[in-house]
Amino acid sequence: MSEKKSPVWWGEGRMSQARMLPDDELNQALVANVAPPDWRNPTPSGRYNLVVIGAGTAGLVTAAGAAGLGAKVALIERHLMGGDCLNVGCVPSKSVLRAARVAAEARDAGRFGVQVGAVEPDFAAVMRRMRGIRARISANDAARRFRDEKGVDVYLGTARFSGSDTVEVGGQTLRFKTAVIATGARAAAPPIHGLAELGYLTNETVFTLTERPRRLAVIGAGPIGCELAQAFQRLGSEVVLLHDSPHVLNREDADAAEIVQGALVREGIALELAVRVTAARRDGLDKLLTFFRAGSTIEETVRVDEILVGAGRAANVEGLGLETVGVECEARGVRVDDHLRTTNPRIFACGDVCMDWKFTHAADFAARTVIQNALFFGRKRLSALHMPWCTYTDPEIAHVGLSAVEAAARGIEVDTWLRPLREVDRALADGEEDGFVKIHTRKGSDEILGATIVARHAGEMISEVTLAIVAKLGLGALASVIHPYPTQAEAIRQVGDMYNRTRLTPTVKRLFDGFLRLTR
Repeated sequence: MSEKKSPVWWGEGRMSQARMLPDDELNQALVANVAPPDWRNPTPSGRYNLVVIGAGTAGLVTAAGAAGLGAKVALIERHLMGGDCLNVGCVPSKSVLRAARVAAEARDAGRFGVQVGAVEPDFAAVMRRMRGIRARISANDAARRFRDEKGVDVYLGTARFSGSDTVEVGGQTLRFKTAVIATGARAAAPPIHGLAELGYLTNETVFTLTERPRRLAVIGAGPIGCELAQAFQRLGSEVVLLHDSPHVLNREDADAAEIVQGALVREGIALELAVRVTAARRDGLDKLLTFFRAGSTIEETVRVDEILVGAGRAANVEGLGLETVGVECEARGVRVDDHLRTTNPRIFACGDVCMDWKFTHAADFAARTVIQNALFFGRKRLSALHMPWCTYTDPEIAHVGLSAVEAAARGIEVDTWLRPLREVDRALADGEEDGFVKIHTRKGSDEILGATIVARHAGEMISEVTLAIVAKLGLGALASVIHPYPTQAEAIRQVGDMYNRTRLTPTVKRLFDGFLRLTR
């Protein structure tokens, strides 16, 4: 990646001289919170109950939670507090996605009987709005807030294990009883010849843009790739989305992914599926990607102005001195057991640096697991968490628990209950008929094993099903939950009704008929 594409640059000398690009007053406000230019690290005294390395979601929750319980805590961050979620992930992406959705709704207003003129998104204004939201939210993750309100000793600098119970940062040595590695992950560079030299964007750099690329290639149709491809297309870019599989969003329910794929095509995104991108080069002012279709030897190219890579993550484990303390790594990052303990029993890890679930909410609840296990000899298990997730395309795909394919792989038979949104009154009124609520139960019972929801606000709807799984409420119980009418979430109750109707067997119906005849 070229140097000019870095989202952050540092002045000579101290790390505190961070600058977020573009270097405007909004990003300066962000940096003043999460990497204050005048910050002075505290002087360590005595041993810390917990030293946390990394101040993304996992590290912030671990540090604040432990300090709130009375532990003496040190939190170390070498970059920007708030981590990916605040700076280059959830907050900026969802702000841009919301602006893109407004543009799409305006273009689509005619089908609702509302006539509008030409829709011309102001890309610079969209990105400025995003930076303003990010700066505002950054106050929650501010170094001074964690020091003054949370009682955490905050150190800005690069951490390295220097002994069995010591970490060095900024020329100082911190002693610990227990340590937590929460250094997160970064966008991985794909093995495409010439791409690094050509330069490309990732989720870590795309939000530095102030000018809209006229033509954008997105490599990888996972959640990041699909979300940003749709957003940039709606904001006026010509987007081509290249993916190595025959359909987008491989990890999602196939029926759900098909709906999103159809939406992307209808909005004008050029999908190149089941292709292998092999090379990148410059041709004048243009960037060229070379690719081959599955089973073909014919070389094809696509010509664009910018390339966005939305595939792959690599754990941040370099330079920590893990070999000094016997912490082993594997393909996904730091090796942990189900209690999030590393191969060194005094050191735990949580978040993207060690987990398959690379979500902010997963890091949050993994941190809670670490607090219990690290401070109170707890035995809480990561596998006990019921983890929902959402891909924020339009429509969204939200999921929790097992899919039918995953259940079959485990030898579990399921019954599947489906309510299409075209049969839900509010979805018809909203003009949002493409979607469904799908719930899987253990065969012959109402035990909920998993669910997928496709809807404009599926991420807001999935929590009702997640609660049912956590509380061990069956699908029949969801039928008794009263929803305001009309809402799209009513589809969940309707799925419960579908299950309850199956309980009216011919024998039960004959008994009811006989009873009602006797009481006439």
